[in-house]
Amino acid sequence: MLVATLPVGWRLLVVLVAGVAAGIANGVAGGGTFITFPTLLALGVPALQANLSTTVGVVPSYLGSLRVFRAQLRPHRRLIATLAPSCVLGTAAGTALLLNGSPSTFRLVVPWLIGAGTALFALSPLITRSLTNLEHDHAARRWALFVGIFAVSIYGGYFGAGLGILMLAVMALALPLEIHELQGLRNALSLIINLVAALIFLVHGHLAVTDVLALLLGTLVGGWLGALLIVRLSPTVVRIVVIAIGVATTVKLALGT
Repeated sequence: MLVATLPVGWRLLVVLVAGVAAGIANGVAGGGTFITFPTLLALGVPALQANLSTTVGVVPSYLGSLRVFRAQLRPHRRLIATLAPSCVLGTAAGTALLLNGSPSTFRLVVPWLIGAGTALFALSPLITRSLTNLEHDHAARRWALFVGIFAVSIYGGYFGAGLGILMLAVMALALPLEIHELQGLRNALSLIINLVAALIFLVHGHLAVTDVLALLLGTLVGGWLGALLIVRLSPTVVRIVVIAIGVATTVKLALGT
């Protein structure tokens, strides 16, 4: 492929720009992997190495976003600490599946997961209204939250494209919070998931090191820009954007492109 023969300087510029775009996507609703992963593939990086390198490279996108969402996150520090073990354990399981298992079966169900998550998020206002008989601290809601975050973390450790959509769907059903608070929590928990996966992949090795360095810089800037954009939009517009990204992600995965 022609792009794989680019000189080193141009190659790093391509990866840097892809990183910025991915960071913006992650700051808005997730999906940055759909920019960085195919970019690395086009540059000649093998699929597994591109997957590992992307996971490490997108970590700063959530750091950039956290600064913007710090006001929304301040009241929920205890909740984040409570959910962190589920994120760590789920991510460890997902990375083990990736490094030791066959990806074929898992990849078949991914479009269904993202599609179902998008549908749940879209319908969450109706669903939560139908569950008004359950208190927000009801055991069923708490179990749904913890089990849901654990399951989403497994997916995040394995591949992660569309991770934000699934996480928003789980939290929208289980937590009585407005959309910008949910976005802040999504970024915080996504940071934990990607950081744990990144540490495991760093120990494992097999990374495209120079590409990862370019992604680290690009996604840090992009994550900050994406979060700045999303906090300036109305909750209705944010919900529409998230649903649109979810639909596009589902179609892209289903078509295998």
